[in-house]
Amino acid sequence: MPDNVQVHITDNSDAVGAEFESRVLRALEECGLVAEGYSKKLVKVDTGNLRNSLTHQVVPDERAVYVGTNLEYGVYQELGTGQYAEGGGGRPTPWAYQDANGNWHTTSGVKPAPFVKPAVADHISDYQKIIEGELKGSKALSQTYYSSAVPFGATGSFYARARLASS
Repeated sequence: MPDNVQVHITDNSDAVGAEFESRVLRALEECGLVAEGYSKKLVKVDTGNLRNSLTHQVVPDERAVYVGTNLEYGVYQELGTGQYAEGGGGRPTPWAYQDANGNWHTTSGVKPAPFVKPAVADHISDYQKIIEGELKGSKALSQTYYSSAVPFGATGSFYARARLASS
């Protein structure tokens, strides 16, 4: 080997790590927008309040995105109540309640009408493609999913939520 050859080694691991982390967070944001859009298409609408409250939140420390609502009754729509409650944790016997107009009603509960869980579980391959596209630097693939997302900026406590995590 000639004496005049010099080798310089540059450590770019910090820059590579920062870029990777940035891409993971962008992918999670895109997945959140898409899952939010699917949730809004699935939710049953009466007044529109529940649909309008659906949002997502990326939690960088967990490398996760949560999709859900801050409305208390969202969990009852998602999981059901009474004898219909998912997991069997609801009240097993009928009950009566009085509405705002003074009328009495009897119910055995509300059947589940999931909108968050299927928005996540039924589209896993979409989220995988978004994450892979972002990590490979391919924006073309992930951009196609924005058309199904309906952005909404509210944040709050998430009662009905699903977790999408990058590993």
